[in-house]
Parts: sequence; C-alpha cells; structure tokens
Amino acid sequence: MGRSPRRLFEGFGVELEYMIVDRATLAVKPVADEVLRAVAGAYESEVEVGALRWSNELVLHVIELKTNGPAASLERLPDLFAAHVARINELLAPHRARLMPTGMHPWMDPLRETRLWPHEYSPVYETFNRIFSCRGHGWANLQSIHLNLPFGDDAEFARLHAAVRLVLPILPALAASTPLVEGRLTGRLDNRLEAYRTNARRIPSVTGRVIPEPVFSRAAYETQILRRMYDDIAPHDPEGILQYEWLNARGAIARFDRQTIEIRVLDAQESPRAETAILAAVVAVLRALADERWADLTAQTAWPVAPLETIFRAAIQEAERARVSDPAYLAMFGLHGVRECTAGALWAHLLAEVLPPVEGAAPFWAEPLRTILAEGTLARRVVEALGGDLSRARLAAVYGELCDCLSENRVFHARR
Repeated sequence: MGRSPRRLFEGFGVELEYMIVDRATLAVKPVADEVLRAVAGAYESEVEVGALRWSNELVLHVIELKTNGPAASLERLPDLFAAHVARINELLAPHRARLMPTGMHPWMDPLRETRLWPHEYSPVYETFNRIFSCRGHGWANLQSIHLNLPFGDDAEFARLHAAVRLVLPILPALAASTPLVEGRLTGRLDNRLEAYRTNARRIPSVTGRVIPEPVFSRAAYETQILRRMYDDIAPHDPEGILQYEWLNARGAIARFDRQTIEIRVLDAQESPRAETAILAAVVAVLRALADERWADLTAQTAWPVAPLETIFRAAIQEAERARVSDPAYLAMFGLHGVRECTAGALWAHLLAEVLPPVEGAAPFWAEPLRTILAEGTLARRVVEALGGDLSRARLAAVYGELCDCLSENRVFHARR
C-alpha cells in the first residue's frame, strides 16, 4: 500500500540551480552533460547521488541539485548541498570549470552562448525552443531556488495556496540577486524575474501574471488554469509534448501529480547556507499564514491578482527598498494601522514574529538573514561591491568572490 499524502509542512522538496563557468574567465561553460556522465556512466538527464539528485535544466551550462524525495527538515540541507557542490567542483576541475551562484550570469550573451541539452529528454526542450525561442535570458540565463511544499487534501491546498499567493509579492525583497544583464546595471534588482515574467508571452496563459489566480480547489485549478493553458498551447504542440502540469510557469504552481505547490520566484543565492536560510524564513511565514495567525482564511482567499502584482512588480524593481503602500496587504501580516513601509521593513517584522530568538549556538538561518536585513539583498550587496566599476576585471573579481562563497558555503558581504 502506498504512503498517504504528506500533510502541510511535513516535508520539504528543495531544488538549487547553479551555473557552470570557466575557472579562469568565468564565461559560461556548457559541460553539464559531462558532469552527469561522469557519475551515471552515460548521458542521463538526472542521476541519483545519495541523498540528492543531480539533473540538467534545458541548457548545458546549468546543473540542478535537488533533494531525493522530501526532506524532513531544512536544518541538514546547507551542509548536504555544500558537500555536493564540492563534489561537482571536483568533477569540473578537469574541464577547467567551476560552479557559479546567483540567479543570472552577469555578462552572458544568450543568443550567442546558449547550448541546449541534446540528449535524453531533448524532445521536450526542442519543443519549448520551437514555440518560445529559448535563446534568451528568460530561458537560458536564470537560476533559481525551488521549494516544494505538500498538501494532503483540498482543504490543505486552499490554505497553502492562499498563503503562498500572499507571500509571493515580497519574495524578491528577500532573494533578489540579479542586478546585471550583459554586463550592465539595469537599475532593477531582480532582472531574472523580469525576464521570467515575459519569457512565455507568445502564449500568455502559460505564465499568467506570475501571481497565481485565486483558485482554491483542484477542480477549479484544473478548469481555470491548467485547461486554459493546455487549450492555448495545443495549436503549437499538436503531439501534446508539453501538456503537463510542469508547463505552468506561474510563480508558484500546483503539482497535483505529487500533491505539492512549487514556489519558483526565489533567485539563487551565493551559497546553500544563504539559500536554505531564505527557505526557513519563507516556510515560517507560510506556516503562520496557514495557521491564520494574522488573518483568517476567508480574508486571505479574497485577494485578486492585481494588487498583489503591483507589490510584486515594485519588489522586482527595488527589492527590499520597494514601498508597500497597501494598508490592507500589510494587515494580512499583522501590521494593522500601518499605511506604508518598505518591503525590507515588512520582512524585519515578519522574521521577528515567526523565527525564535537566537540563544546559544546560532541556527543555520541566523547569519544569512541578519545579513539580508542589515546589508540588503544579494543584488544590493553586489551593486555595492562593484562600486560603479563595470569593467570586466571588476565584474570577474566580484563574481569570483561569489564563486568562492559557493565553494566555501558562506555568506557574501560587500565589504569584508
């Protein structure tokens, strides 16, 4: 007999994506297939390596590490992922390559440098490329953290989906890491999400408006989101290659095939330590919302997409300095009577509310979250470290330091 579905917050599926770059120049290096072949003995798109799985995602310069099934807690994951990062770096050494963190390569030209996965699973990628043209930043140059959270039934799906929809708009204020596109500072702190927001514009129902529609049952989700998406893509995909739940590109997607909601809007950070700290913060806030700590379920489900999208777009632009000027939204998190605050101030309030005080040995999430609150998102710290110098030498120095952070599993500070 199969295991009954996991209930809310009974497990955590975590996926981390990293770039493969040349060790000397930091240019993208398309050798993910060789890394996987070194472990599997053949060109496999996914291979089980102990407690994790390694896989490829669309392009040959990206490798994904994911928990091999749900983890019981997040606490062990920083060291576990770090050990696998070290092993992959060892396998990359003969190719004169290493792993680079953050959500986008800072100077990659995707039109010139993209190489799609040519082996197993390639018909799916070829179909994506034919329909959406994947040689762009929104497909070929974006690395993220995915968090899968379980639900046991429709009632739990409603609670989780309501909570996720409310938190999504302010996630860039915690996790933005992509201030650069092709060597330029755009003035936007989360360029990965801006590219992600528009990468499927040929068929708008695939991404929607990133913030999911207010649907709170499986039947409604399948009718209002999945069926519309499948119908819209069918003329471009007559073989039905893409007509599965994973086609959905909203910022959080329902995976009824495994009874989870997958959150996709978090940029990759500088190290597993930083990434899992952010996940700990997100889970704690979601748990409080699901428990109706600040607002009941009826109030949470009443939110349409538009006001949430307004907050989200501001956070994409300004990250932790984005102004949240919706008193009703702030009240959803217990800030009653507050008319406006920054997204960073909102996160400071939330973390003080949901994470226990640090006593004795600091928990794994303490230093990374303290750094984000004090020094800003990783994107802000990268901008500060560059100091206005966008020469290739300075970019390479800062991103080389980020590569060191990844290999040493530590937090990045703009000034050391």
